Amino acid sequence: MNDQVTETSYRVTANELRQFVERFERLEADKRDIADQQKEVMAEAKGRGYDTRVMRKVIALRKRDKDDIAEEEAVLEMYKEALGM
Repeated sequence: MNDQVTETSYRVTANELRQFVERFERLEADKRDIADQQKEVMAEAKGRGYDTRVMRKVIALRKRDKDDIAEEEAVLEMYKEALGM
């Protein structure tokens, strides 16, 4: 009886594990598709004359808190002034 319980538990665990692995693999494929789409957007923007390096910086800034950005910019200005830039 104990062997049957262990075998059943193993089968359920193996099935559940397989489901987790397959879900993760699907997400990995989705992530690759999204990355390809992002590259296409940047290529299109570049083709229209936009500076994609600056666009990426703007995108990164939009993710950050406005106060953090202001503080960083103030420190940057102070450093530039100290260096005579």
